[in-house]
Amino acid sequence: MNTIENFETELALQVAHRRATVEFIKLISDLWYDNNIESILFRNQLLDKNVNEILSLAEYSKEFVQKPISIFDLVEIAKIIRDLKLPPAKLDVGKLAYTYQIEGKGDLNEFVHNKLHDAKKTGNFRPKDVVLYGFGRIGRLLAREIMSKTGKGIQMRLRAVVTRGELTPVILEKRAAMLRNDSVHGDFKGSVKADFERKALIINGMVVHVISANNPEDIDYTQYGIKNALVIDNTGAFRDKEALGRHLKSEGTDKVLLTAPGAGVPNIVYGVNQKDYDPKKVHIYSAASCTTNAITPVLKAVNDTLGIKSGHLETIHAYTNDQNLVDNLHKKYRRGRAAALNMVITETGAGKAVAKALPELEGKLTSNAIRVPVPNGSLAILNLNLETVTSKEAINTIMKKFALEGALVEQIRYSLSNELVSSDIVGTSEPSIYDSEATIVSKDGKNALLYIWYDNEYGYSHQVMRLARYISQVRRYSYY
Repeated sequence: MNTIENFETELALQVAHRRATVEFIKLISDLWYDNNIESILFRNQLLDKNVNEILSLAEYSKEFVQKPISIFDLVEIAKIIRDLKLPPAKLDVGKLAYTYQIEGKGDLNEFVHNKLHDAKKTGNFRPKDVVLYGFGRIGRLLAREIMSKTGKGIQMRLRAVVTRGELTPVILEKRAAMLRNDSVHGDFKGSVKADFERKALIINGMVVHVISANNPEDIDYTQYGIKNALVIDNTGAFRDKEALGRHLKSEGTDKVLLTAPGAGVPNIVYGVNQKDYDPKKVHIYSAASCTTNAITPVLKAVNDTLGIKSGHLETIHAYTNDQNLVDNLHKKYRRGRAAALNMVITETGAGKAVAKALPELEGKLTSNAIRVPVPNGSLAILNLNLETVTSKEAINTIMKKFALEGALVEQIRYSLSNELVSSDIVGTSEPSIYDSEATIVSKDGKNALLYIWYDNEYGYSHQVMRLARYISQVRRYSYY
């Protein structure tokens, strides 16, 4: 075959792949909007992705699992799922394709039916009203995520946002603009309008009330048709059980979730210790910190397999709103210096906080932090003294297994790239991105240096949402 014939063959194959991807995108959208079935590809979101993004994810999947997973396989699996008439679910079509190649013998249709058979046994649940108390970086990302995933509204329903200070037409429009546009995460893929007459934001056609209040207990949410709501507190102003309990004095609330470490309440790293607490009995929770959510899943995987004697965590963290833009007075040492111009050593409680989710690591970890001049995207370096001798290849194999199967697949993303930098991980929904190429193990195999990237805003927000669904008892059937 000559060069021209080769080119024509490659072109025809590319066109076939792109047509199949267009069909796949339609199937994914129909499954979501018609059946409330969310499809993912090895934990990667598929909804609202374009053709190039889908094909890129398919290539990553092949490299990740070392199996020839094609877009044509994914189309066939999506068609079978569509015809199954399943209840609301979250399904990893990549995992189905991979498992079929490992286990499958015979008909693909029968295989998918058998794998998803238990989906029809799942019980019904009531949708949960959600109130965002505070509307800063995390609050706005949560609003984006909830509104993007509302679908038929059978899980989480964003009903209100609470802010401090007088609400004016100008302020409301500014709130809308901040939700529409984001310098780090880009524009919101939806519509946002300010409606001062109704004192609301109209997001994707849905009314979200904007309530001005200085005290949680002053609000009667039932006036807005809100009942038994989960209040997600993003303000950082209420950090202990007593202060957070003020939310439960408001009419129309029954659960509270703090997006920061909390005192006197369960500190949860979803995927690790949420099952230690019964949502029917416990009403106030903390989602811990972004750094704690980044390192705890990896520490659990290592401790469960190799054992950890002791270790040190150093987090190279993006600057935050707490720091100064230019040199100015600050109550904490060093944080007063211009955030975008300096690396700043500061403290972090993440080393101690891990023990709240993994008690077996109590007293074993020290920690510190360096704030650096990037607006988002952080890196945790774990220096671990191990109980079991290992190697780079062995520990990478362990981490890849945890990223592919088990209870931590939503928490750990396994990176194959030796070109990974901080801007690459912005927009990653897993809280822990394990850099397999950067791993270092000492010659005697007793010490390991692990590099864990994390989007300290986006990845953390997704952990908050996972915990919110658990607290609200609206978790769907899932296969991933």
